[in-house]
Amino acid sequence: MAAANKKLLPRIWRIVKRVFIFLFFFHLFYLLLLKWVDPPITFTQLGSLFRGDGLKRDYVPFKEMSHYAKLAVVTSEDQLFPDHNGFDFKSIEKAMKHNRKSKSLRGASTISQQVAKNVFLWQGRSWIRKGLETYFTFMIELFWGKKRILEMYLNVVEMGRGIYGIQAAAKANFKKSAAQLTRQESALIASCLPNPKVYATKLKSRIGGPKYSWILHQMTNIQNDPDIQKLIQ
Repeated sequence: MAAANKKLLPRIWRIVKRVFIFLFFFHLFYLLLLKWVDPPITFTQLGSLFRGDGLKRDYVPFKEMSHYAKLAVVTSEDQLFPDHNGFDFKSIEKAMKHNRKSKSLRGASTISQQVAKNVFLWQGRSWIRKGLETYFTFMIELFWGKKRILEMYLNVVEMGRGIYGIQAAAKANFKKSAAQLTRQESALIASCLPNPKVYATKLKSRIGGPKYSWILHQMTNIQNDPDIQKLIQ
């Protein structure tokens, strides 16, 4: 019996090792492929289907998105996006201080981190998921570049109940394509990003989320920044 176990354990370890090697190279291939190809589906989108929220999405190339839409989401979610390496450490520090003192949790995820989470991972809070998010954020910053990350964000992020991406949001709320979105319409969509399911009804009524006026004002403030202009063109 002991001899059999001695033979079995090395065999199991070889199998496990091969599985990990396969998964590593598979995920690396998939990550590199997504630099040019849109993901067929994500865990978040699958969750939407299973919950009964449906799935409305329509991936569009970066050049077919209004530059107002690009500006609005950068303004709302991550104004330092063109300059950081995937992590905004000052915002993370501020969020940690706030969360220690308050029951209401404040996030500090950059656009890159949100893309890593939405494309490769599942929703939720755990140290394992956060560690994987950090890894994938580093990898997409290394291999994709800022424009591809922003393009992916605008295609996969949830922008209403069961609505994913700027094209689907534009069609659902304004009966037009993402390329035709105005400054105000783009700000309305971006204002709902903190909690799109909650603010979806406000978007339908053209009220927008609580950040709507702030986003419009900030869009004016940052739009002439050379790094922002280079990013959204």
